[in-house]
Amino acid sequence: MERLKCAIQYDGSFFSGFQIQPGKRTIQGIIEDVLMKMHKGRHIRIHPSGRTDGGAHAIGQTIHFDSPYDIPLNNWKQALNTLLPDDVYVKEVETVHDTFHARYDVVEKEYRYYVLNEAEPNVFRRNYAYFFPYDLDISSIQRACRYFEGTHDFTTFSSAKAETKGSRERTLYQVSCEKRGSEIEFIFRGNGFLYNMVRIIVGFLLDVGQGKRNQDEIEELFAKKDRRLAGDTAPPQGLYLWRVKY
Repeated sequence: MERLKCAIQYDGSFFSGFQIQPGKRTIQGIIEDVLMKMHKGRHIRIHPSGRTDGGAHAIGQTIHFDSPYDIPLNNWKQALNTLLPDDVYVKEVETVHDTFHARYDVVEKEYRYYVLNEAEPNVFRRNYAYFFPYDLDISSIQRACRYFEGTHDFTTFSSAKAETKGSRERTLYQVSCEKRGSEIEFIFRGNGFLYNMVRIIVGFLLDVGQGKRNQDEIEELFAKKDRRLAGDTAPPQGLYLWRVKY
């Protein structure tokens, strides 16, 4: 058996998330169906660096799988992309050691979140950014971003539905916000992320930008470990898994 690592990108607009779900179109389901065709009906399971929600996108997702086939890497890439739909694309295929794991060997992930801060919606970007027509104080958001950097227990800023076992402590190396024209870009880099963590933090930061919340609340929210205190979760279409480092 040969272990293959793939860098993939996908437009999540018409998927019900990454993880396979009966009767629904998912990234895992689509890729595993393609691998089954290539392996003449044999099920080949894929393992991602992490799962993304329905409507969220990936520029740099990573998966691995094992195959009995000995095929040149360029042929792997061509075969996969020939069979995959247009909203999923394999950027790179490489062989890795049989101990490599796309999820457990991650040392850093980067997510980006895009907000369209305009008075009128843009129908062409409705699936790729969060339309937010309200006035925002970007400097307040930028100051609040710094409070999320470092090592914290992110229970308050993760979904109550999360299945994470053990510690919910994570380290964020960068949390930043920049506005260019009407587009706001949030960047999150860290050693790991909990379920809905980026979207919940973005929702909180947008509240800060509107003056509804204050940066001074953040330390107390970490300490209380209560998801109900952090506010709304930003919608999935603005979220991109940007890069995974090993």
